[in-house]
This record gives sequence, C-alpha cells and structure tokens, in this order.
Amino acid sequence: MSTIEAKLQEIGLPLPVAPPAVGSYIPVVRSGYLVITSGQLPFVGKEIAFKGKLGAELHEQDGWNAARLCVVNALAQIKGCVGSLEKISRIIRVEGYVHSAPGFQNQPKVLNGASELLLELFGEAGRHTRIALGVAEMPLNAAVQLCVWAEVTG
Repeated sequence: MSTIEAKLQEIGLPLPVAPPAVGSYIPVVRSGYLVITSGQLPFVGKEIAFKGKLGAELHEQDGWNAARLCVVNALAQIKGCVGSLEKISRIIRVEGYVHSAPGFQNQPKVLNGASELLLELFGEAGRHTRIALGVAEMPLNAAVQLCVWAEVTG
C-alpha cells in the first residue's frame, strides 16, 4: 500500500477499484507526463452516495463530502493508469461541477472538499488550479462530478 493510500485509509476513505465508465468514453488517459480523468461521480461501490441538488435535497456539507468521494475515485483511475499514486508529482487542475438548485452559489465551498483532500494527501504538490461550476442537471442525479489533471513521473 502506498503512502497516499495509507493516508486515505487513515481518514476513512480507502481507495476503491477504479469505477468503470458509464458511457462511451475512457475513464482516464495518459499523454506523456499528464494524466487526465474523465468526470468522476461520488460512487461508493456501484451506488451514487449523494444524489440530488445542492440547495434543495442536499446541504453544502453533503456536496463537500461528495467532492471528496469524487477525488478518491479520480485517484483510483490514476492509479489504474500509472500503477501507483506515488508516481503523482503534482496535481495540476480540478474541474468541478455541482448539481445546483436555483440560487445556490456555494460551488467553490463544495469543491473545497476535493481541494482540501488533495492538499492533505500531497502537500504543496496537491495545490492546483480549479474551476467550480453549478449545473442544472447531472448524470445519474449525482451531487458532484469532477475530473483531475495530474503530472506523473516514469
């Protein structure tokens, strides 16, 4: 188990097997030293853990937790692609989409769940650029979807 996986285990977010794609796309791609995941949902096993819109059925804290699950699933995709999370030298970018009810404007706070987890796991190498958008509808009624861009070694 890698150091990153051990940290995830300690905080109660064990690294799962990478979830399969839910459409006609690949879940992760590598080009040189750059690895980019497709949009990751807050799956736990085969179930979406947080369904609904933030500001309606769900509270901000639910979204924050959903964002953390999305990051864990993105890390599972990256590990599946490169073999080890220890090969991640830097998190470059997080693109996040929050399933938002009309008037909900705390998308950045929701996505802090993902950003704070990456900082906790990777330190300064986890500091990244980010986009936080609210969307009216989401695949499988998921609360959050995000993709991660990472630089890897080897």
